[in-house]
Amino acid sequence: MTVRNLHIIKASGEKDVFSVEKVKASLRKSGADEEVISDILSNLEDELYDGISTKEIYNRAFNLLKKRNRSFASRYKLKNAIYELGPTGFPFEKFIASILKHSGFKVEVGKIVQGICVTHELDVIARKDKEKNLFECKFHTEPGKACDVKIPLYIHSRFRDIQNFLDKNHPGTPAFKGWLVTNTRFTEDARKYGKCVGLNLLSWDFPKGNALKDRIDHTGLYPITVSTLLSAREKQFLLSRDVVLCKELIDDKFYLDHLGISEGRKSRILKEMEMLCKVS
Repeated sequence: MTVRNLHIIKASGEKDVFSVEKVKASLRKSGADEEVISDILSNLEDELYDGISTKEIYNRAFNLLKKRNRSFASRYKLKNAIYELGPTGFPFEKFIASILKHSGFKVEVGKIVQGICVTHELDVIARKDKEKNLFECKFHTEPGKACDVKIPLYIHSRFRDIQNFLDKNHPGTPAFKGWLVTNTRFTEDARKYGKCVGLNLLSWDFPKGNALKDRIDHTGLYPITVSTLLSAREKQFLLSRDVVLCKELIDDKFYLDHLGISEGRKSRILKEMEMLCKVS
């Protein structure tokens, strides 16, 4: 059996045919050149077997890439790095807020807003000029768990309650834009519902070309959890102090001193962060 006829098990539990092109594409996005990609695939293909999971393929490709270039490996692990923001979901909200802040928005996190029926705690409010955006974040800790239609139905009802309050008590107030953001994927029905009611959806791979993964790659606003040099304990320490982005650690490098990190290791960590923040 050739690798092109291998069946793999996706995170959702579904079977699929192994795609060399998908692995190549993900390695290219990390910044790896064709020579490195060819070398990794050559090593990887010797280790594949029918029924291997996508997680195992990722782990093997990641380890091979890390031996060649740590900054490329960091970009390659972006999806898993976002899962590392868990398990509560609050660091994910702070991550979304940090991306918006560094994109020119004034942001508020966890603010209570009045609706016509009840009050609502909103994950993120983002303002720029006269534009106002309300964001609700749905964080999943399990790869393969999609955001189904029940979530946008619920979020849209909350936004309608807030808008009804504004229409009744502050007539003439410009309408806000409502957003639902998830770190996984939306089902087809969830996407259809969002489009139908005007609820903006943002997920790992949607909308195509401007999805969460695309926005991070284009802006260089990577979470600190992509680092291959920081330990899990060090990442949690930084997250607890609202240092969510690699860019923020570069600006607030004194946190590394609080962790007792040696000058040599500190220099390597900051170099890794600077490489990640470069936008091609």
